[in-house]
Amino acid sequence: MKIEQIYTGCLAQGAYFIHSNGEAVVIDPLREVTPYLQKAEELGVKIKYIFETHFHADFVSGHIDLAKKSGATIVFGPNEAPIGYDVHIAKDGEVFQVGDISFELLHTPGHTMESSCYLLRDANGEMHSIYTGDTLFIGDVGRPDLAQKVIPDLTQDKLARHLYHSLRNKIMTLPDHLIVYPAHGAGSACGKNMSKETFDTLGNQKSTNYALNPALTEDEFVKEITTGLTPPPAYFPENVLMNIKGYESFDDVLNQGMTPLSVEDFIQKAEDTGALVLDTRKPSDFVEGFIPNSINIGVDGQFAVWVGTLVLDIKQPILLVTEPGREEEVVTRLSRVGYDNTLGFLDGGFAAWNASGNEVDTIQSISVEEAFELAKNNDLPIVDVRKKSEYDSEHVQDAMNAPLDYVNESMKLLDKDKTYLVHCAGGYRSVIFASILKARGFDNLIDVQGGFSAIKKSEKFDVTAYVCPSTML
Repeated sequence: MKIEQIYTGCLAQGAYFIHSNGEAVVIDPLREVTPYLQKAEELGVKIKYIFETHFHADFVSGHIDLAKKSGATIVFGPNEAPIGYDVHIAKDGEVFQVGDISFELLHTPGHTMESSCYLLRDANGEMHSIYTGDTLFIGDVGRPDLAQKVIPDLTQDKLARHLYHSLRNKIMTLPDHLIVYPAHGAGSACGKNMSKETFDTLGNQKSTNYALNPALTEDEFVKEITTGLTPPPAYFPENVLMNIKGYESFDDVLNQGMTPLSVEDFIQKAEDTGALVLDTRKPSDFVEGFIPNSINIGVDGQFAVWVGTLVLDIKQPILLVTEPGREEEVVTRLSRVGYDNTLGFLDGGFAAWNASGNEVDTIQSISVEEAFELAKNNDLPIVDVRKKSEYDSEHVQDAMNAPLDYVNESMKLLDKDKTYLVHCAGGYRSVIFASILKARGFDNLIDVQGGFSAIKKSEKFDVTAYVCPSTML
């Protein structure tokens, strides 16, 4: 038996490839399935099952394509969803044999109603590990408010109560030595406060995970896990529906997205389709020159999550400007969250546009020292585009909080005729923010390089730190 956790940092997502005696399972695969097929071929094993822990909201699973290409059976826990493809709906407690090992499906509703965990027993029949999906994370549990975005009758209160009983009756009764392998880690929007660790023993989780505290009553548990939930990204319900109903083959999505376009064809395509021009280069490169009205979301950050948060229409036509050679990576990462309508990329990247003599736009970007002088001599307001929780923790004195997460609301706080200094934590989000507002006629935003990290290090600006009321004496 061999277990491989395939962790994708930009989505904070863990898929699993497990094989024994010539047979394999894949748990919660990503959209692109070639790596799993190649792995099976290299190992000389046949993928027998594709185990899905639930209908994912934060990414489009590769289960449909993988089943077609491998002949494997897709397995979900008990549910009544109108699934648009061949699937095996398992019963609670059903056992699946894979080589010399077995998996038992444990139905654990709460995050969603079909949420299930897979309990692995080794060749000796001993419990070894459990694959908990979004039911149990390291340090947290799955948020109970996502399914209601698809089925309104499933309130977060109802789901939280289901989760309480699933954890106590199905998970906490299992032995402490079990290894817990969840679907997500820190950075995912599927929980509130996940650990950066991607696996742990169940015993340690019982003693450290707040949601597994045996002293919590049901009402206390519900209050604990529903307090502080922020609205999920708009693309979550769309991804759920794609995972239930089916989707276009990734091969077709990739073929379309990998269409190289000359500058002239790029312009014509943009005019004909109303496509969003998405520039995925580094923020520092983007500010130096970009196609007017294009939006920067750098591929080296939490790219897919920010696209899903800021591009509200999942079917939005998209034209790409990338660093040459990274086009396939960008198309792939867009498709992971359901943005399948990429129409092609600018052949030769921004350099080709620049050489063509077409108009180029820029965003002023300055050092912290320059920003300090401007703020002091011109009384310029400072805009902090970090999340409210980040701002509340610590921020530049008198800075305005205009979170990128809610850019449409944040934009209303600014005056197009005024000049602002804009920063985030490190320089990634501030350029996204500035590019979006630039496309909407805000021409006087100045990016502060290095963000709040550089601001604190410089010790130029006065910083206000949050003080817990209980410590105020």
